[in-house]
Amino acid sequence: MDNKQQTLIDQKSKNQDLTNNKKLLLGSIVATLIAITPFVFNLHKSVPEIKVWDTYLFVYDSKYYEDVSVIAWTLMNKTIPLFLLLIWFFTNRHWWYHTLLVPISMYIYQIIITLNSDLYFVDGNEVIYTLPFMIIIIPSIYLVRAKIFNTINTVGKSTQDLEDELTFRPKTFWGKVKQYF
Repeated sequence: MDNKQQTLIDQKSKNQDLTNNKKLLLGSIVATLIAITPFVFNLHKSVPEIKVWDTYLFVYDSKYYEDVSVIAWTLMNKTIPLFLLLIWFFTNRHWWYHTLLVPISMYIYQIIITLNSDLYFVDGNEVIYTLPFMIIIIPSIYLVRAKIFNTINTVGKSTQDLEDELTFRPKTFWGKVKQYF
């Protein structure tokens, strides 16, 4: 083996090590974020049980809930599952990951409704507002599923081979974000 080939092999090895280190760092960050969610959820306990909360950053007047700690608890019940669903959505490698957009849109709607203090029911009609997402996502997931099972029955590939074939894996973070929009 000549020096040029050895240099190419060394460079590939260094690139692989760098890629593995980036994956390890990103995985560690995601795992840490998931692990601290119980502590973030309990931040609502630090909010005072008063109607008007005046801090040096903002003033919040709880009209509907009549207690700032209640709205903080309600928002934590909506934002923590949304946060975990977003992590799942951006890290999922399976062909069906777009179905996660349905509960994500439902939680976003619930957070908006929670912040809109003029409404009486928080969890009222989210199905109506998530229906456009469901109309697009459910048939497209079904079509992908039908294509996968048609290919499995005719070609003899395994489900993992088909998932790998249908999965688009961008290299950068912004590439991952762009693939969803």
